[in-house]
Amino acid sequence: MHNRIVFKFLSRHRYLLTGILCLFGICLLSAQDKKGEPEKKKTRVDLLYADEAQADDQVRPDVQVLIGSVKLRHDSMYMYCDSALIFKRINSVEAFGNVRMEQGDTLFIYGDYLYYDGMAQLAMLRENVRMINRNTELTTDSLNYDRIYNLGYYFDGGTLTDEENVLTSVWGEYSPATKIAVFNHEVKLTNPRFVLTSDTLKYHTETKVATILGPSDIVSDNNHIYSERGIYNTVTEQAELLDRSILTNQGKKLTGDSLFYDRKLGYGEAFDHVQMNDTVNRNMLTGDYCFYNELTGNALATDRAVAVDYSQGDSLFMHGDTLRLVTYHLNTDSMYREMRVYHKVRAFRTDIQAVCDSLVYNSKDSCMTMYTDPVLWYGSEQLLGEQIKVYMNDSTIDWAHIINQALTVEQKDTLHYNQVSGKEMKAYFVGGEMRQVDVNGNVLVIFYPVEERDSSLILMNYSEGGFLRMMLKDRKMERGAFIGKANGTAYPMEQIPADKYRLPSFVWLDYIRPLDKEDIFNWRGKKSDAVLKQSSRRPTVSPRDMHIERIKK
Repeated sequence: MHNRIVFKFLSRHRYLLTGILCLFGICLLSAQDKKGEPEKKKTRVDLLYADEAQADDQVRPDVQVLIGSVKLRHDSMYMYCDSALIFKRINSVEAFGNVRMEQGDTLFIYGDYLYYDGMAQLAMLRENVRMINRNTELTTDSLNYDRIYNLGYYFDGGTLTDEENVLTSVWGEYSPATKIAVFNHEVKLTNPRFVLTSDTLKYHTETKVATILGPSDIVSDNNHIYSERGIYNTVTEQAELLDRSILTNQGKKLTGDSLFYDRKLGYGEAFDHVQMNDTVNRNMLTGDYCFYNELTGNALATDRAVAVDYSQGDSLFMHGDTLRLVTYHLNTDSMYREMRVYHKVRAFRTDIQAVCDSLVYNSKDSCMTMYTDPVLWYGSEQLLGEQIKVYMNDSTIDWAHIINQALTVEQKDTLHYNQVSGKEMKAYFVGGEMRQVDVNGNVLVIFYPVEERDSSLILMNYSEGGFLRMMLKDRKMERGAFIGKANGTAYPMEQIPADKYRLPSFVWLDYIRPLDKEDIFNWRGKKSDAVLKQSSRRPTVSPRDMHIERIKK
């Protein structure tokens, strides 16, 4: 009977018993785990040696006075001084004269005075403080060293020195374990080749890499870098910079969302929203990628690349797939540069616009040469040919040379156009205004004189000759005359033959004309019937084609 009662009780409460047994097992395992853990002891500061020790239990029972060749230890840290006070109750030390702290064989700290809090493991050293970790030395008059975090920091000016650099700042900290130092306020990194000044800087004493965390300037004999965020390797002298950093060299400023710069190799690369501004010659390259070599003077811009000339009151904007600046005989009296733009070149200025496949500007003769179907618009005038050369004088147009299949067209209305064609054409400018045009070889002219009173068309004059000179004023033809043999016919407006409205080479290309500085990015090709006819003259070779031929050879 008794056994049945016990069985029923156990059956009825078996889940409860199971829970109690599990709980007991967990508590047992937990107790075993705690027993296996080492007990965290609060170690005390131990006296290892002193020439003399004194104590007054009546006046200061917790203080021990040590004099002469004092040696103390707290865990793995050894402390030396001329004299010291040990505060037993708070486990702390006050040390005086020739203070030295040693931890292992890599960390040494010197000073004239030390207060060491053994509970917090914090050392506070004052006057003539030096913290030495292998090849790195930190000097200051006030240093706190936290043994728990293995971190030393100063707050009233200090200097950190290693094999490569000397760093000074108002506030700084150094970790012997990570070899990382952080500096704030009036930071200066001095290197034999450059000086870096900053508001906030992080520096790795092993890799010699400086991390820029605030407004910073890096100045050398050759250039100047400004950045607010990035890294600079003081050994390899390579920089990776962000946040619209600026590289300045001999009047040229390279700016981008991010920059890479190699001081030894002398080149920089900029990415996204790039500007390379030449403040001396007053021109600029922009794009989403730019390369500049300060040792050769060469530069390259791509990805929405634009060359901007702002030397005159009105800026000229020129776009191509690639913009390349090549410098010859750098740093000599015979130095000159070539600006090469290719392909799908489009240019805009308020008074002049242009389109071609490729273009070269040579500073040696101040000549800009347009290759492959070039078209130039000047006000209401359209000029084109197989090749166009524009010669500059102090950044203004001096004269232009249109070579082979030269054609100039001026629109009067949707039906009538003044037209001149010839083998070649030369246009001369005064003060930026076209004043004279000479046309040579198989010259054909269609010209509409206008009534001065109401500017209505009077008649059409069709002429042929060998050489024509036209004089212009206020961007309109004032007079024109053939030199040598010529013949012509005047047609009343209502009697013009249908085949006389257009010269054989006539094309009107207003649909590809750049409308503004933003429209230079919108390439519009010529219609198939507007392409120049093949000429017997030797074909013009573009810079791209010449480059390809050199590679093939």
